[in-house]
Amino acid sequence: MRITEAARRLGTSPRMLRYRESLGLLPPTRDTGHGGHRRFGDAELRAVALALALEKRYDVGPAELAFGLRVLAEPEVQARVRELGERIGRVSAPPARALDFEKEKALRLLQRRR
Repeated sequence: MRITEAARRLGTSPRMLRYRESLGLLPPTRDTGHGGHRRFGDAELRAVALALALEKRYDVGPAELAFGLRVLAEPEVQARVRELGERIGRVSAPPARALDFEKEKALRLLQRRR
């Protein structure tokens, strides 16, 4: 279906769907047989409906949701956001010392077996 019909079914506007597409919140599909216009199927409608439900439930906008997806998909962005969270006390630092102790212990045990 075309964007106007999809927007009507989702209770939003074609402009908002285009905005969501620019943010990467729609599956990357285009129908080249129809002048390059986006064709919406059930999968696209379900994806947009899920995004709308997440935004409502967690009181976030499309840009915030898109950034959340970027954090999940890009390790460097995830690391920088984690660093910020640690610095402001919203995320606890991973227990590196405990892991180092266990690693050293395992290496000592391996060296004894040689």
